[in-house]
Amino acid sequence: MKQEQDVQTNKKEPEHFRFFSHKECEFFPCHAVKDTETFNCLFCYCPLYALGDDCGGNFSYAKGVKDCSKCLIPHSPGGFDYITKNFSKIVDLIKKEEQE
Repeated sequence: MKQEQDVQTNKKEPEHFRFFSHKECEFFPCHAVKDTETFNCLFCYCPLYALGDDCGGNFSYAKGVKDCSKCLIPHSPGGFDYITKNFSKIVDLIKKEEQE
């Protein structure tokens, strides 16, 4: 009944799936940040890593390996939207690799 009421009034339910903070993790926070309260652990390992230079994050290469330690996109308040908006790039990459 509550769900129907929310649909009828266009009231959005909270979107708790967008944020997860694992403060008990021995690596928390895995990046130096000013505010640990908004540090999102949902994408502990960034799905955009596979995009290489096209991920849009602040990364460098160390001995030929992509180093994302200075990138906070997955852990920032807007990170969920940024990453999900770019999932299509991952799908395109997979399709390209399957064709080769």
